[in-house]
Amino acid sequence: MGCASSFHISDRVVNHSGKESEDSQNCPQPGHIKPSNACQSTLTEVRFGPMKLYEDQLQVLLVFAKDDAQSNSFCGACERAGFRCNVARTPEAALESFQEKKHDLIIMDHRHSRFFDAEALCRSIRAISCSQNTVIVAVVKRPDREEATVMPLISAGFNRRYVENSNMMSCYNELIQLHHGEIRAQIKLRACNAVFTALEQSQEAIEISSEDHIIQYVNPAYECIMGYQRGELLKENTEVPKSEQNKPDLLDNISSCLRRGKEWQGVYYAKKKNGDSVQQNVKMTPVVGQGGKIRHCVSVNRPLNDHNKTEKPCERVQAESQTDIQQFCKHKDRRKGSLDVRSTTSRGSDGSSQRRYSSMARIHSMTIEAPITKVINIINAAQESSPMPVAEALDRVLEILRTTELYSPQLGTKEEDPHTNDLVGGLMTDGLRRLSGNEYILATKQLHHIPGHLTTPLSLNDIPPCIAQTMENEDSWDFDIFSLESATIKRPLTYLGLKIFSRFGVCEFLSCPEATLRSWLQIIEANYHSSNSYHNSTHAADVLHATAYFLCKERVKQSLDPIDEVAALIAAAVHDVDHPGRTNSFLCNAGSELAILYNDTAVLESHHAALAFQITTRDDKCNIFKNMERNEYRTLRQAVIDMVLATEMTKHFEHVNKFVNSINKPLAALEENGDNGDEDSVKSILTTPENRILVKRMLIKCADISNPCRPLELCIEWAGRISEEYFAQTDEEKQQGLPVVMPVFDRNTCSIPKSQISFIDYFITDMFDAWDGKKHIISS
Repeated sequence: MGCASSFHISDRVVNHSGKESEDSQNCPQPGHIKPSNACQSTLTEVRFGPMKLYEDQLQVLLVFAKDDAQSNSFCGACERAGFRCNVARTPEAALESFQEKKHDLIIMDHRHSRFFDAEALCRSIRAISCSQNTVIVAVVKRPDREEATVMPLISAGFNRRYVENSNMMSCYNELIQLHHGEIRAQIKLRACNAVFTALEQSQEAIEISSEDHIIQYVNPAYECIMGYQRGELLKENTEVPKSEQNKPDLLDNISSCLRRGKEWQGVYYAKKKNGDSVQQNVKMTPVVGQGGKIRHCVSVNRPLNDHNKTEKPCERVQAESQTDIQQFCKHKDRRKGSLDVRSTTSRGSDGSSQRRYSSMARIHSMTIEAPITKVINIINAAQESSPMPVAEALDRVLEILRTTELYSPQLGTKEEDPHTNDLVGGLMTDGLRRLSGNEYILATKQLHHIPGHLTTPLSLNDIPPCIAQTMENEDSWDFDIFSLESATIKRPLTYLGLKIFSRFGVCEFLSCPEATLRSWLQIIEANYHSSNSYHNSTHAADVLHATAYFLCKERVKQSLDPIDEVAALIAAAVHDVDHPGRTNSFLCNAGSELAILYNDTAVLESHHAALAFQITTRDDKCNIFKNMERNEYRTLRQAVIDMVLATEMTKHFEHVNKFVNSINKPLAALEENGDNGDEDSVKSILTTPENRILVKRMLIKCADISNPCRPLELCIEWAGRISEEYFAQTDEEKQQGLPVVMPVFDRNTCSIPKSQISFIDYFITDMFDAWDGKKHIISS
């Protein structure tokens, strides 16, 4: 249960009365304001019911385009109140300051639209996740005639308005009332996160229901015991499940007790999802809510032990391992209850040997087992005879194995590294932050066809000298793809493809004429979007170049067959064909046709692979596969599809870790054992079918995001291009009312160097270290 921020706006008009105080006239200069010695303590104790809170010195941000009496009065009022104050003159400075300081209160000048758009700035601040606990006040002009509505301010994200009054005491009074009103309310709301964290970690099953017995909240322990998923109970008006085993008058007695505001405690039968009844010791407490009426009931449920006797808390704690309980109550993936190999009803006080689970017998008896099931069974069997510390450690192993993202590292908080968090959120999710009700349908795009006349030379020998000259060093890592882009008038893929495919003998392998290859390269390039700043045919040509470079390295040649090399070159050329310049998350959030077609899973990568074969096979003039033998074609096709799908970033860490564990570590073991010179041993590792697939995946992944490893001037150009594409996506998300997938990529506030550093640290360094493998794949 989240706590929504308050959107109450006070339209109180502060009357002009008296002269400006001396403090106001001597307001300190804009910028950082240090509190005077007379200020209150920087740490204030606040009472929140039975909970004690500590409140740091309040942070205030004043957003005024110019220094005037109103801003000076607020500066002086902040100093008098003991608040720490910053002043920003531009929207950019305001956003940068807020992202750094996370202010509790923002006072924004809304009187002069010619300086900046206050409502647009407020929306930008509200787009930052931590702003939900910030109070934002609009300083507005005193109305000349009719009072204006506050609805536009509410829509923009303001909490209150302040009718201009430059009297310092009026500003001071406003700050004090804000502090003791909205700001302190926000502090209490933030404290609710701690309360709900305690509920989530509780070993008791906790349920909160409304006055009409509609479930409002259940914690993970409740889900484990009752077999429900939280979403099942909360998405509709679900009543508390009742068991028929309770005595007829029991429910009436409970209701009568709660209506009188009295707590009820006793034995009660609860109904599990599978229809079984579980006997529990229940403590129900009524809670007074809106209107002074009892609005909620909190139930703390403790299952009875096998002898139907109520356990004492101390006995239960001694009998059960705390780690064992947490394994169940913190388990995140409850989509398939049968995967939870422990029976929660067996967690009684019968000792450690009896807390292993009878439901394992059914799983052990399964005749068809997935590898992960076998691993879980082995671990559970080992737990039977293990000492308690080992059993608890294995519990934690099981918890990790049951997660859906085994290869993705866990990040810190959004505030610690917003660039990395946004990059990971934008590149490694398939629209998980989906917004229902908004439809973004990509315009139906007609596939490009080759015009009747030839726009490129008939053969490799006919390439114009100016273009041929730019490709003289195409076998070098420092090759300048942008010079080729300029020389070919944004058609580098066709020309570079002709040269590289010729160097690798692709036409000979496919038994296709060079004219067919040329037509194929033309039509593939025509289906890249030249309007994209990054995902265009220049990027495809760059990835093709890197792929060809890697294929020439000795260790790669040891691993791959000719069909693998041809598949890698084709996959590089088509890997982003018809890319719309938007991420998978954007397409899923927007409900695009592609996202619907591919079920929000690897949307773009699936489209690139499917469209490439559709384009190729529909016309004999460009069908480079026409003369291939059927089985060889199927092998090649599968390899191309697998490599294109490997460029999807959600599987990034899985591919890298598999490569390290299956290839790097065995090769390192050979080196440690002195067998590094044994080519047969090396080849046996590199040429297994499984490892050849891993090498091809890693090859195209490194080629796809090799920009940071290029010479600095090329790296900077690529960084600017991808940032511009992300900026355009953020602009469109805001315009369409879609979730902003990567908020840091706001063209007004983004630091491109910081975003690149995050990308390099998180995605590039480890992957290229693994790919290089001490064998100098790049530098040799």
